[in-house]
Amino acid sequence: MSANLLAIFYLISGILFILALRGLSSPETSRQGNLFGIIGMAIAIIVTFISIGNFSTGFLYLLIFLLIGGSLGAFIAFKIPMTAMPELVAGFHSLVGLAAVFVAISAFLNPEVFNLGSVGNIKIASLIEMSLGASIGAITFTGSIIAFLKLRGLMSGNPITFRGQHYLNLLLGLSVVVLIFYLCKIQLNSLFWFIILISFLLGVLLIIPIGGADMPVVISMLNSYSGWAAAGIGFTLENTALIITGALVGSSGAILSYIMCKGMNRSFFSVILGGFGGTDQKSTSKNKDQKPVKSGNADDAAFLMKNASSVIIVPGYGMAVAQAQHALREMVDALKKSGVKVSYAIHPVAGRMPGHMNVLLAEANVPYDEVFELEEINNDFANCDVAYVIGANDVTNPVAKTDPQSPIYGMPILDVEKSKSVLFVKRSLSPGYAGIDNDLFYRENTLMLFADAKKMTEDITKNL
Repeated sequence: MSANLLAIFYLISGILFILALRGLSSPETSRQGNLFGIIGMAIAIIVTFISIGNFSTGFLYLLIFLLIGGSLGAFIAFKIPMTAMPELVAGFHSLVGLAAVFVAISAFLNPEVFNLGSVGNIKIASLIEMSLGASIGAITFTGSIIAFLKLRGLMSGNPITFRGQHYLNLLLGLSVVVLIFYLCKIQLNSLFWFIILISFLLGVLLIIPIGGADMPVVISMLNSYSGWAAAGIGFTLENTALIITGALVGSSGAILSYIMCKGMNRSFFSVILGGFGGTDQKSTSKNKDQKPVKSGNADDAAFLMKNASSVIIVPGYGMAVAQAQHALREMVDALKKSGVKVSYAIHPVAGRMPGHMNVLLAEANVPYDEVFELEEINNDFANCDVAYVIGANDVTNPVAKTDPQSPIYGMPILDVEKSKSVLFVKRSLSPGYAGIDNDLFYRENTLMLFADAKKMTEDITKNL
């Protein structure tokens, strides 16, 4: 295949990736966006294979590994529950990072194969590209592994910090830059391996100080890192499609991280540098001993909602853990039959990854026009009869507006406390991932429903 024809196909592939991102920006067009992405990736893979033009034994091995990897990926994707999607995404990010590291190592050890020069005499631009790709890939790999362990519950969601951690991260980051400089100068093999090893360590140290409440931003940030790693390796391989795809993923991930940081009132640069969630997350539970809590049952909740004219559902991670989205849809259907207006309010960082709640509600076939983002629906709470909060803790906590000492102070929240009645489904009064007590529990208009989210929702439906 000629170089010009190859470039045209890669350009088509890149356009399809852009259309995919555009489609994924809205639930209504997300299926179409996925389709564009699949077609674009299929074109890129097929054209790359054809451009090789050498169907040797090595090419056969490549096809075998592609089949094995594709089969494993499809199997995992089919088996994984929607509630575990955040850790699946983190796991896939780690593989992207590791792939970038392996390709960079291969290019460094065999520069002649990649037309980069010879061993000990690699082109400076290529050395910089493969070093950056390997470093970012290594950070993405170990950082994603830590994120996976935290999301999976195999590691504490609390920040793990120690004195001088930020200075150590800064020192390691500068070390990588200095080593890349000297690698370009003397091209010593050991320097390249030190770059990778330090980057592996830096990935761990960047993510362990980040608390579980900030995991949505971490997932988005790692997504961006994986894109930049792929773009760096794309330059090394002189693969236009990989450069375009990596740049798209890297930039879109960075933009999403910035949007989510604004939604959480966090500093974007502190996210990129790691460790911004490192506040003490011990529960400040003074209110539990000083204020009474009103609790109720499914019958009480059903009575309030059936006699309401409007109900706003606020889903959170508790709904995801209990897998209560289908039960919630059945409850809403019952309310609609009684003439109650129902809508859903989604906070930008509800759950453990961007769009987590939207995906779960879509799985339960909740109509897209009933689901609203924070900015669209927040003013409606003041005119709402009942707010049904199902596992959304920190994103509904009023102290974000009143307590300057709170770690979530300044974070935009859903104004559920303005509703006439608040039904809060939770197993106990334990704090959310931010580690602070929720003042909403003790409001006069709040009725706590202590139970598993799915069981409580099913019981309410029966009473309706």
